[in-house]
Amino acid sequence: MARRGERRVRVRTSVPPPRPALDHAGIRVVTSEHRGRVRRHSINPADYRCTVLAAQLADEWVKLTRALPIADGGSNYGGAVRKFATFTDEYAPTLGLDPADARLESDAIDLVETIYAWEDALRREFPHSKHANTLVRALLALIDQRASAGGAVSGNLKIRTQAPTAFRASRDKPLDEFTNAERIALRDAAREQVRATEARLARGRDLLAAGADPRDGGWQSLPNLLWAARAGMITSNVLQRELPAKPKWWPAEVREVLPAWTDEGKTRRPGVRALIRSLGRMLFADEMDLHAFRILLLLGMSDTTPEELHDLRVEDIEFTDGGVRLVQRKNRATRVRADLHPEQPAPRDPEDPYFAGAGTWDVQGLLRRLLAVTAFARGAFTGELWLFLAVDYRKGSGSLGAECAGFTHDQRRFTHWITARRDSGGNPLAISQPHDVRRLRKTTKVVRAVVLGGSVSDLAGDDHHVEVYRGHYGHGTTAHVLAGRAINRSQQWVFQRAAQKPVLVDAAAEPRLEEPEVADSLGLNSSQAKAIRAGEVDMGLTHCRNPYDSPHRSDGKVCHVAPAMCMLCRNAVIFTSQLPRLLMLSEHIERMRAALPPPQWQAVWGRQSAALKEVFTECADLLPAARQQVAALGLRLDLPLGQRTEFDR
Repeated sequence: MARRGERRVRVRTSVPPPRPALDHAGIRVVTSEHRGRVRRHSINPADYRCTVLAAQLADEWVKLTRALPIADGGSNYGGAVRKFATFTDEYAPTLGLDPADARLESDAIDLVETIYAWEDALRREFPHSKHANTLVRALLALIDQRASAGGAVSGNLKIRTQAPTAFRASRDKPLDEFTNAERIALRDAAREQVRATEARLARGRDLLAAGADPRDGGWQSLPNLLWAARAGMITSNVLQRELPAKPKWWPAEVREVLPAWTDEGKTRRPGVRALIRSLGRMLFADEMDLHAFRILLLLGMSDTTPEELHDLRVEDIEFTDGGVRLVQRKNRATRVRADLHPEQPAPRDPEDPYFAGAGTWDVQGLLRRLLAVTAFARGAFTGELWLFLAVDYRKGSGSLGAECAGFTHDQRRFTHWITARRDSGGNPLAISQPHDVRRLRKTTKVVRAVVLGGSVSDLAGDDHHVEVYRGHYGHGTTAHVLAGRAINRSQQWVFQRAAQKPVLVDAAAEPRLEEPEVADSLGLNSSQAKAIRAGEVDMGLTHCRNPYDSPHRSDGKVCHVAPAMCMLCRNAVIFTSQLPRLLMLSEHIERMRAALPPPQWQAVWGRQSAALKEVFTECADLLPAARQQVAALGLRLDLPLGQRTEFDR
């Protein structure tokens, strides 16, 4: 205890000085608009230990997205900043460094080595995707932008931004088109879905006509519930308050609209949420319904991309006397164009009717039917003027909501639509993977190529450059098959022109060969017929019209490939008396089949074997006598030494 007059010196703790305001404080925000929805993209540097580095990169991200018309808010650049900052927080401590010291203008942490290490990590994370390469290039572009604008960037980092990425982007396998059988299967399934959707909505609107305000008529009537759904009064809280607690106590007509429940790992049976979704499907079309219209329209519009089709609004559609005019927007090309799709009248097939006869299956008819299907939703949800307007349950509000169909939600993609479809026999659709909607456009391009033919410039049309068509559409299987057939036809024509069959002179025409009428019918003149008749142009296997006019040389000298190529020469003339020689040649060729590899035999002897078979077919009745003559006289085939050493080794 201190004595009187004594005072103990109190040691006060030192108060740290206030932290100066930093220019890296604050959340960086970029907004973008897509199909009428404003999206907010943000980066908070305070979420990372390398706060200053994250702020510097985020500032460049904001500048870039404001300077360039990037529709998605620069998602690749923002993603690169987030992933690199996260990696730096984890990588710097492994080197005994503090991530807070990371700066673009400082070498306290070697950011060049950090970037290389980040590239290796991305390559392991995305081994079969271009995303890793895209993120690295986006980060280098942000740093290069800062350096080009005079910002502080270390010298080594500036050099790194001018160098390529450490690895190349992986090349994705190009998408192939659907086969013709798959195209027909998708078309038929989509048409069946359109009919079913129109029938379901017609039934729901008939019930709606009998409904009334449930606050007066009661909440346990199906028509009244539809009336409330149409008026926007249906929410999860309202139904939980107005309906019995368990669905088994609901009225039978209400329980019937619930989806069938199967225990596939689900923990809850259909309840209030399922009822709201079912009520909405009785009045409005959802994304699974709109898939069918999208498939049919893409199959019928060869010059329209899925992006242009999804972005259509009601005001972009104008029906004319000759078809429908669409104002289409292609964001990637920043292009807006008007395209006329003419009406295509076709005879109606009584075996292929469509519901209510509200149009046809061409582009104009499908657009009319789609507008009719979605018109009720546009009336109930004002301000939504999208062509592909889908209505579904919203978990946030617990009620029905409408928005432009994105076809990207879980369990509502193109592949899920295909999986849920059945053919006429009740079997799942046999559609090859991947189930990518872009393959529909390629299929349409191929169908157009099959119908029109022509050059690549004709097939590319007005919506593609020739090189774009060649690289993205001309590689398909069908295009290759068609090109192969065209090449085969042209080659066959050339072969037929260059190597005509030898002329076979039967025994009755041989004595009369010098007569003008007989010689002319065989394509010979009098001097050629006389020389052949006298044996002056006997080449060893056949006679020759003119040894100095060989198709195998153009210098006017005597033929140098006789008798090896006589069976493939247009100048060859065969007498029936020469059949024993040809039979011995055929036997020699068959012996060579066993001695030579198949590719070599086909290249050397294949065409001659086929030519001999044609000759033997024309004079089959003379072959037994010719074989008997070979055996009786002991004939042997005399081939030139050069032919044996060149072809038989």
